[in-house]
Amino acid sequence: MSTEESTSELLAVRRRKLESLREAGVEPFPHAYPDVTSVADAKAPHEGLADGEETDARVRVAGRLHARRGQGKMAFLDLDERTGRIQLQARRDVLGDEAFERLLTMDLGDLIGAEGTIFKTRRGELSVLVTEWTLLAKSLRPPPDKHSGLTDTETRFRHRELDLIANPETRDLFIARAKIVSAIRRFLDDEGFIEVETPVLQPIYGGALARPFVTHYNALEKTMYLRIATELYLKRLIVGGLERVYELGKDFRNEGLSPKHNPEFTMLEWYEAYADWEVVAERAERMLRAVGEAVGSDVFAKPFKRETLAGSIQSRVGIDVLANRTLESLQGAMREAGMEIPDEPNWAALVDYLVSKHVEPTLIEPTLLHDYPVELSPFAKRHREHEGLVERFEAFVNGMEVANAFSELNDPDDQRARFEEQVRHAAAGDENAPPFDTDYIFSLEHGMPPTGGIGIGIDRLTMLLMGQKTIREVVLFPALK
Repeated sequence: MSTEESTSELLAVRRRKLESLREAGVEPFPHAYPDVTSVADAKAPHEGLADGEETDARVRVAGRLHARRGQGKMAFLDLDERTGRIQLQARRDVLGDEAFERLLTMDLGDLIGAEGTIFKTRRGELSVLVTEWTLLAKSLRPPPDKHSGLTDTETRFRHRELDLIANPETRDLFIARAKIVSAIRRFLDDEGFIEVETPVLQPIYGGALARPFVTHYNALEKTMYLRIATELYLKRLIVGGLERVYELGKDFRNEGLSPKHNPEFTMLEWYEAYADWEVVAERAERMLRAVGEAVGSDVFAKPFKRETLAGSIQSRVGIDVLANRTLESLQGAMREAGMEIPDEPNWAALVDYLVSKHVEPTLIEPTLLHDYPVELSPFAKRHREHEGLVERFEAFVNGMEVANAFSELNDPDDQRARFEEQVRHAAAGDENAPPFDTDYIFSLEHGMPPTGGIGIGIDRLTMLLMGQKTIREVVLFPALK
């Protein structure tokens, strides 16, 4: 029998069981099962029981049937749910013949509820002596193999629900991700920030160098964009006097897939009035340490090292990018050094290439690269000491960027000139250049106080804290080809 025929027969058997249940007057998909205790909470008060000790403590648990052993007068069943697994002991003399026999016909993967008393077996396993049980949902497809789990990568990502059923470590990973987000909110709330929500669907995209997803708003007969960043709307709130704001939400960039890139990703951005990049850097280090502690990670336990961007490139490839401030000059320096020269549209893009190719992979310890060229940073404030630079840093760990921050540009005339420069880059073929945002200039003309801001990628942060190699492991339903 082929695998396809075998699967078809398994499905047919489960369908027949479904119909048998209905014919017997059993509802295979009831509406509710109230007053359920989690497995963790059911076990916690009784961990100290002696082997073989019984209690009168009644619990009601529910979950997915993972395994079954025994028949005749007694059977043991393993029940899985989010907080753990618990063993059920079913006895014919307690349940009665009909309920006991029906329980033995349940398939692995069926969802059941069980009520009974807690006891510890002679082998030392906390269990529930079942006094009554209920089918909560009939599973019409078999679960992944309980011994080998679900290992096929394509299936794991396309059907994450099966991955969560089969692999407890996957469940633990996404529970940890939730703790990371909660720890971030807790830290920023305690620091006096307020959480806000800004538009995902925008008439003008901006706040980053990236290509957007484009859609059409039928009611307005207008082209709209999924946001590539929350930055410009958040800084308009600073203008409005909110002074410390943050947003946790989805951004979308119409770019390729890689171990570090998913076109839909989660970002944290915060902005605070009267601060500069140094204040932001100090707060970010404290927050990352606190978040790491919340999930038991020491990735951010050490203070961040610091390097200038130009110095980091020169120390690794021997080229002074600030002494070669045109595309042609920098290409020439790279040619003399025997380096590959990519087809980049302008000097800033070529500098960014050098960082990505030759610097970023070497930054294993937590490191801040700072003092970026103004051409790479259309929204950062000019450096107070060095001409042609801005007060910006990016944070890197394990060869991956995890944060981008700067003293925010609040001079509307300078910002207008930066927008105009980006428009020229777009006309010359730079698809990542942001458009001119008239509303943002209008906002700045009302006065934005000195401000520091940062963006931190939640997906990448989770990768780092949980030791994952690819972003697809930490996104529940990643984009796939």
